[in-house]
Amino acid sequence: MGRLFDGPWPIVIIIIVALLLFAAPKLPAMARSLGQSMRIIKSEVKEMKNDGKTDTPTDASGPVEGTVVNHPQAKPGERTDGTDVPPSNRA
Repeated sequence: MGRLFDGPWPIVIIIIVALLLFAAPKLPAMARSLGQSMRIIKSEVKEMKNDGKTDTPTDASGPVEGTVVNHPQAKPGERTDGTDVPPSNRA
């Protein structure tokens, strides 16, 4: 008669069945966190590849993080606080 643990496949099947029985409610959260981790690793690898390259000058017309831009419909000389509603239309 053959032994149960002669090869790796019976052990793998037992582990999979145990995971499905005991960790089934947690599987979606684990898959979500695994996907987030993979995205983070992918972006970090991309950044590491781009670190050695020279930086290109940024466009002055593009979006700049951290600056307050006045609303395009605001009257000249009127002070705005960076909201996207012109001062004359605020409640």
